Amino acid sequence: MWMTAVLVSLLVLALAPARAADLTREEVVRKLAVATPAAPADFSGRSLEKLDLSDLDLSFARFTGANMRAVKLDSAWLRGARLAGANLNLAWVMRADFTGADLAGASVQGLVVAPGLEFSAAHAPLFAGASFAGARVIARFGHLDLRGADFSGARMAADMRNQSMGLMRMDFTGANLEGARFAGADLGRAVLSWANLRGADFRGAALHMANFVGADLRGADLTGADATGATFDQAKLDGAIGLPTVRGLVLRAQ
Repeated sequence: MWMTAVLVSLLVLALAPARAADLTREEVVRKLAVATPAAPADFSGRSLEKLDLSDLDLSFARFTGANMRAVKLDSAWLRGARLAGANLNLAWVMRADFTGADLAGASVQGLVVAPGLEFSAAHAPLFAGASFAGARVIARFGHLDLRGADFSGARMAADMRNQSMGLMRMDFTGANLEGARFAGADLGRAVLSWANLRGADFRGAALHMANFVGADLRGADLTGADATGATFDQAKLDGAIGLPTVRGLVLRAQ
C-alpha cells in the first residue's frame, strides 16, 4: 500500500500544469561563474522547472520563491543555499548536499531520493542542519542524515483527502534526527520508527497517530505535545522531558 500511495501521489504531482524554465543550464552555469561570496548567484523567483542542474556547486546561491519543480539536483552541492518558499516538489536530490540550507516555507513533496523505492545509502542526500521551518513536507526521509535539522512549525501530516489508493505520509524511518527541532510541527500519521531522536525538540507538536516504534527519544523534549493515538512501543524515553504534559500519551509495559 505504501508503494502504491507513493506512485499515485507522484503521478498526481507530475500531471500538474508545468511552467517552462526561465533559464537554461548553460545560463545557470554562467551566473555561477561570476558569483562571489559577497554577491552569490541569485535565482530568486525564477523558474528552473525540470532543468538538469546535476553536479553543480550551488552552495549559498539564492533560490527564494523559485519554481524548482522536478529539477534534477543529482550530486549537486547546495550547502547554505537559500531555498525559502521554493517549490521543490518532485525534485531529484540523490547524493545532493543540503547541509545548512534554508528551506523555510518551501514545498517539499515527492522528492526523488533513490533510484527505486528502497533506501540506498549510496544515493542518500544530506540535510544535516537544514531548516524546513514552516515548510510543507511529505517525503521519504528514511535513514537520512538530518542531525540538527529544523522542522519547527512544519506541516508534515498526511492529507487524509484522496487517500483511496493508500496513505502517503511523512517517512523518517531510521533517520538520524539527533537534536532536530519539531516545536509546533504537525506530524500527524508520520513514521518515525527506529529513528534517532535523542535530544529532539517536540514542544507543542501535533503527533496524532504517529509511529515512534523503537525510536530513541532519550533526552527529547515533548512538553505540551499531543500524542493522541501515537505508538511508542519499544521506544527509549529515558530522560525525556515533559512526559506528564503530553496529551493522549499511552505507554505500554515493555
